[in-house]
Amino acid sequence: MDLAELGAFLKSRRDQVSPRDVGLPNDRRRRVSGLRRDEVANLAHISVDYYIELERGTAQPSAAVIAPLADALRLNSDEREHLYNLAGRSRPPAAPVSTVLPAMCDLLSRFGEVPAYVTTDLQVVLAQNSSAAELHGPVPVPADFTASFTYRWFVDRAVRAQFRPEDHDAEARALIADLRASAARRDPNDAAVAMLVDELTERSPWFAELWNQREVAIRRREVKRLHHPQRGMVTYHCHALLSDDATQRLIWYVASDEQVPF
Repeated sequence: MDLAELGAFLKSRRDQVSPRDVGLPNDRRRRVSGLRRDEVANLAHISVDYYIELERGTAQPSAAVIAPLADALRLNSDEREHLYNLAGRSRPPAAPVSTVLPAMCDLLSRFGEVPAYVTTDLQVVLAQNSSAAELHGPVPVPADFTASFTYRWFVDRAVRAQFRPEDHDAEARALIADLRASAARRDPNDAAVAMLVDELTERSPWFAELWNQREVAIRRREVKRLHHPQRGMVTYHCHALLSDDATQRLIWYVASDEQVPF
């Protein structure tokens, strides 16, 4: 938390926002090119005195105040993140997106014969290459919580059959630990998480037992032994690359005798 720097940042951004940017008349008699303090305060629905304290670095804004301040000053995503950091506040989690991020899409196209796919933080596959489709089958539709690999793992024996029976417990624990980490990053009232957890708790005593153990771990790297339709049982080194906001991840499998082609 750096309140002095926060105040300087607010003033700097205030000076760079023109009245027209926020729908105010650009009076030629104005003494400042940017916004006045009272205008920012009005746009952010706070008192002028409180805003002056913020610019002086003598007050710490609450998380509830930061969002309207960022809107008033027309901050972009990086600037918003910076404002939250300066104020020592946690930024609310971004809403998960249903389309593949451009960077993830570009990387996915480069894997060639290495199985690779992009999922949401709830393990719903958004896109995959042909090698992943050959290994796992087509992308489930519709892409709601029932398409989550976590959901399908606990309700569909055919999904578990691709793994060795002796690996089932470790896979289940890893999925649940990752789900709990993802749930914590989302809004506490997130409907997708609630539906997924509630449905699995009702349908799978196995899930309910492991969920109550409250293990937490993001899946980044592990070894999987999977049955390939043509090659039989294959040992893969599984890697995951998370997006900046952790809402999407690129996952790829490298067989023990292969190399990534770039």
